[in-house]
Amino acid sequence: MSRESDAACLVWEVQLYEPFSRVWISKGYGRATTDADPAEFCRAVLVGHLARGPVRCGETFRAVVRTGNGESLTVTADELPTRSRTVDPALCQMLPTYLRDALA
Repeated sequence: MSRESDAACLVWEVQLYEPFSRVWISKGYGRATTDADPAEFCRAVLVGHLARGPVRCGETFRAVVRTGNGESLTVTADELPTRSRTVDPALCQMLPTYLRDALA
């Protein structure tokens, strides 16, 4: 990680798609001040959330990260690597405890 002055505030949210009402429901959210790549951070959040327990048949998850300058990035579970869902240890330390524990 580099100097703290390079760090940006990222606001993240994990969402579950509700097919009957056709809306995305928030299943977890938070924020972090980091100089990590927002796309990598978004993937780490989603991997951590998915590692917490089995996904039921038909559930669709995504993670959304918003940067301090108003940009938004969305990563779906389909976009994650299927073979290796490992997270950089430095990124892991920026996640909340419940996501870090799921990745351990």
